[in-house]
Amino acid sequence: MTNSYILAIDQGTSSTKTLLFDGEGRVAARASEPLTTNYFGDGYVEQDPEEIFRNVLTSVGKCIGTFAAEGGNLKAVSACGISNQRETFVVWDEQGVPLHNAIVWQCKRSIGVCERLKTEGLEETIQAKTGLFIDPYFSGSKLIWLYENDETVRQAIDAGKAYFGTVDTWLLYKLTNGQQYLTDYTNASRTLFFNLKTLAWDQELLATFGLSTLNLPEPKPSSAFFGESNFNGLFDHILPITSLIGDSHAAAFGEGCFTPGTAKATLGTGCSIIMNIGETPTTSQYGMVTTICWSTEGRVDYALEGVIVTCGATIEWLKNSLGLFAESHETEAMATAVPDNGGVYIIPAFSGLGAPHWQMSRKASISGLTFGSTKNHIVRAALESIPYQIKDVIVAMEQDTGIPLEELMVNGGISANKFVVQFLADLLDKAVVNRAMPDVSALGAAYLAGLKTGLYQSLEHLQALNAGKTVIHPAGDGSSIQEAYMGWQSAIKAD
Repeated sequence: MTNSYILAIDQGTSSTKTLLFDGEGRVAARASEPLTTNYFGDGYVEQDPEEIFRNVLTSVGKCIGTFAAEGGNLKAVSACGISNQRETFVVWDEQGVPLHNAIVWQCKRSIGVCERLKTEGLEETIQAKTGLFIDPYFSGSKLIWLYENDETVRQAIDAGKAYFGTVDTWLLYKLTNGQQYLTDYTNASRTLFFNLKTLAWDQELLATFGLSTLNLPEPKPSSAFFGESNFNGLFDHILPITSLIGDSHAAAFGEGCFTPGTAKATLGTGCSIIMNIGETPTTSQYGMVTTICWSTEGRVDYALEGVIVTCGATIEWLKNSLGLFAESHETEAMATAVPDNGGVYIIPAFSGLGAPHWQMSRKASISGLTFGSTKNHIVRAALESIPYQIKDVIVAMEQDTGIPLEELMVNGGISANKFVVQFLADLLDKAVVNRAMPDVSALGAAYLAGLKTGLYQSLEHLQALNAGKTVIHPAGDGSSIQEAYMGWQSAIKAD
């Protein structure tokens, strides 16, 4: 089966990555195309919907061009899977013409809408139905803002002629020339419109929001037949599109979060932690979002997600603003140059604290400094703040579900730092798995697409493909690291 390939598109906020995976889950070709994002006003963030589509086609063209130039046979590309930036959305008319720019997940224009919905007492109802908090992060509040502030959008919605879609839906619509109007459960679960228990759009919420006449795509499992495309002539054969999935969920699937208690943490500028909690959704009491983890036509797994606002960004601040080192990779040696943090703790609330604390107005702080403190202690404290925050989220997830963490898969730039990964394993007292796979969201989309076509036979098959990974086990005396964690908890409570 290795002569068959899956085209995987990972449409992200800053770029579109396209990869070809073979039957063994290996990368045969890859390409990336940068995407422009427009930042303006008071926290407004938008992208051009048509440019998103062109960007995808350019990225795909580069990838298959490289593949063909190296002797690859494009006829062997058998299916396509798509992962995407989740909460970004587009609204278009009956002719497929966007009624407004895509509003990006980072956009904060709907803060006022969110405050109003909270004042109306809708928080508990929305969380019970959708698993989400009322927050500008999710698509629904920004669509309400558009409806209330853009006459063209309002008239189209009222007339039943407005079509809403997250990026996956928009790309599918364009790739199939308007023939397919679908989404998957993961993307639907990020809108504030989707009922986690019925796996359908919640008509009561839509009526409450004044959006009953909005057209919404049919939700399907992430691994399913979504349509066919020749990608505007880039292929001379029709390619079935057999997976759609949000990027963080795709990463969880690509990492192998197939059973309750398995979790992934993407260690980047911030950190997204998703833990599989099995076949039943749990409403979090400890600051987590409940969401769909992934789904096939025979199975739906749910998840808790914790979002940490600042991880790698702390290290960049130490480098760029304080000049404590020239390159981020130097931090590993600096941290191990001292036996411990010397009582120094950094609370990295540069943009507030996310899960499970949700102190969004809090400011960053450094505590425990003495004349004996060196820059190595400060760097170590910054690196330690990443595992500490992850531990806070994992503890909250375990309290919510009663499901203990089995193992944690890590990916993202900070996962290359051996000090952070070992400290994390010691702190959690669990195995940490690092596959050093930079494109794990694309891999997850490919796996799901290949499951539908039969290129990958089963979850067991995928687990076998994932076997080549580095497992970091807890090492050394656990008591000292737990004592250090108690110091972190004291620092968190000090403000």
